[in-house]
Amino acid sequence: MVSTIPGVLSSGARTVRAVTYSSPARSALLAFAAAIAVFTVLLMMPWASASDDPAHLHDAVFTATSAVSVTGLTTVDTATHWSPAGQVVILAGIQVGGLGIVTISSLLALSVTRQFGVRTRLLAQTGMSAGGLGEVRSLITTIVVSSALVELVIALVLAPRLIAHQGSFGDGLWHAVFYAVSAFNNAGFVLNPEGLAPVAEDPVVFWALICAVFLGSLGFPVLLVLWKHQWHLGRWNLHTRLTVEVSVLLMLIGALGFAALEWSNGATLGGDSVADKFQQSVFASVMMRSGGFAVIDPVDTRASTMLITDALMFVGGGSASTAGGVKVTTLAVIFLAFLAEARGREDTTAHGRALPTSSIRVAVSVAGMGLTLVAVSALTLMILTGEDLGRPLFESISAFATCGLSSGLSAELEPAGVYVLSGLMFAGRVGIITFATALTMRAQRTRYRLPLERPIIG
Repeated sequence: MVSTIPGVLSSGARTVRAVTYSSPARSALLAFAAAIAVFTVLLMMPWASASDDPAHLHDAVFTATSAVSVTGLTTVDTATHWSPAGQVVILAGIQVGGLGIVTISSLLALSVTRQFGVRTRLLAQTGMSAGGLGEVRSLITTIVVSSALVELVIALVLAPRLIAHQGSFGDGLWHAVFYAVSAFNNAGFVLNPEGLAPVAEDPVVFWALICAVFLGSLGFPVLLVLWKHQWHLGRWNLHTRLTVEVSVLLMLIGALGFAALEWSNGATLGGDSVADKFQQSVFASVMMRSGGFAVIDPVDTRASTMLITDALMFVGGGSASTAGGVKVTTLAVIFLAFLAEARGREDTTAHGRALPTSSIRVAVSVAGMGLTLVAVSALTLMILTGEDLGRPLFESISAFATCGLSSGLSAELEPAGVYVLSGLMFAGRVGIITFATALTMRAQRTRYRLPLERPIIG
């Protein structure tokens, strides 16, 4: 009887490995789910709570999911509800989620086996949307080095300001590290009960957070290209060009739109100087895309501004980045396909390159899936809360796009609504990646073609 146990364990291990290697996308999803479970358990420990009482399950699940998915939405105040140990757990969750469970798993496998085999590369390629198996090692190195370097620089910039503000070297340094990690990973968690309002007048803090969030939202493949080729535009690949161009364009559109709509709003920009208005507008625009930090409460903005925020949150940042959303390249591909159709061209092109039809199909599918998830979530929250469309839609897009901006609805929800948003954050972080990868990997060649028949469209 005893002698058969090793055989059973060995068989079970082989089964687990077979399932893992047969579907890298499924493995990435399971890795994130396991991480959320671990951080949920940690946050439910009495020492993680400021009151020494175990947190409610739905609050722990929501906070763990928000941290690992680098979202920033909260049902309880991070500064007052969680103890310093609990805040460290949240910070660890943000870092794990930002680096990516798949990246960490790949690094562990590499450190143990001293090899970087095809299976490990496939798993990493799935989780990080690497362009090819040969790029995975360079991409993992870029992820680790760029994350550590940017976070260190931002923490050093923030430290003197936050030490002066907190009046304590230890507290100021801790806040600097926390905000640096939270900003680069586009998480949006804050340690002040008043949010960023106490440092709203400090341009150094403002622009440090803007730079960290923007760099994190570009995506690690883009950072890899920028690291190799700097500003030699001729050596940039198409993905890098589209990501940088659309990111800058959306940042400008968001800033100008926010400034124009809120210029005379006394609750937001109305009482500020012209320079402060433009600074606040740039800050708001960058944070709309996935940063999640806010000096101006979204509830105080006009309905038209919230609509622009909804749109920018839904798009999000770059592929394989710490940002969420359907990604800027998805928007670019759909727009280029629309432009080609409007001009009557057969091929969709950009910068002298033709885009494959499969990329267009995947882009449309990802956007369609995102819209469906947001619509179902918003409808569910409307039913659960009895609210009109505004706040449920805003909160749903923020959760799906892992942005973290809030209309205040998350903190008011009953457990059922909390779990709805938790599932949406999880789907927004790993579901879209898995879905897109599955579509790409399922491309099949057929030896026959069915007769063509065009339905009436439009």
